[in-house]
Amino acid sequence: MTPKEYCELVERLDRFQKQLIRTIIINDDNSPLISLKESGFNLMFEPSVKKDYKYLVRKAVFDKIGQISKILDKKDKILIIRSVWRSFAHQKLLRDRRVKIIKKDHPNKSLEEISNIVSYFIAPEEKSMHSTGGAVDALIYDLKKDAVMDFGNNDGLHLELNKTCYPFHPDITSQVRKNRELLISLFDKEDFVVDPKEYWHFDYGNVIWALEKRKKHAIYGIIAS
Repeated sequence: MTPKEYCELVERLDRFQKQLIRTIIINDDNSPLISLKESGFNLMFEPSVKKDYKYLVRKAVFDKIGQISKILDKKDKILIIRSVWRSFAHQKLLRDRRVKIIKKDHPNKSLEEISNIVSYFIAPEEKSMHSTGGAVDALIYDLKKDAVMDFGNNDGLHLELNKTCYPFHPDITSQVRKNRELLISLFDKEDFVVDPKEYWHFDYGNVIWALEKRKKHAIYGIIAS
């Protein structure tokens, strides 16, 4: 499959998901948000733009992250938690920061064009899976190499947002593919689904998860604040 064919397939899947999301029933189990910072798990945390960010997740997600952490301990690696539950205010902050960057880089684009570009990787507040407590953004740190693993579009914790973010883009190297497969398999074993456009983003319990897993309903709805 060529890079163009692969990207078109991913983008069709993404559009299909967005069309079907509204059809998914949500029966929120009202499970609490728990801080991964206070878990005692062997984790690393990417600094957040949000002051006093507590890295909160739903209870089941909390337990699953603990299991992933134990597996990586045996491989001399550590799970890096980039972002988990985000309030609407947090999500808006991320979008506003990205809008400023795009405006600076593309001064001739309209506000609508800029909004569409930003929304491609950072969803509006009411549509973000991070507002459910069931989404996890993660990378892996290799203790032997004393570095963040190479996932193809990252310089340490900094990610370059482009189409090579698609999990199995044909243009990535064999080593990068292997690294992504490790990350994705860890979450797959804990019943998460990977985002078709972002190899680092995983969903459990929310509408995307319910859709991909063909569940009768989602168990996590939005927690706005």
